[in-house]
Amino acid sequence: MITGMQVRAAKALLNWSGAQLADKTGVGLSTVRRVEGCDGLLETASVKVLQAIQAALESGGVEFIGTPEDRPGVRLKGSSISN
Repeated sequence: MITGMQVRAAKALLNWSGAQLADKTGVGLSTVRRVEGCDGLLETASVKVLQAIQAALESGGVEFIGTPEDRPGVRLKGSSISN
C-alpha cells in the first residue's frame, strides 16, 4: 500500500499536476485530491484506485520504498545515493 504523502512526493518528483495524474489513472481529480490529503494508510480509497495511482506513478519513473509503517518514501528509478 502507498500513503498520501508518497503520492504527493511522487507527483512532485515527476512535476505532475493532480489533473495529469487523474488523466493517467482514469480516476477523478477529486479522488486524487482525497488520496493526496491523507497521511498514513489510505482507507478512503479502493485498492483498485490505489493500484492505478501507484502504477501510473511507477510508469512515470517513480519507485515506492519502505512501507506505510516503516519509512515510506519515493525516489526516481535508477537513482541511488552514493558517497
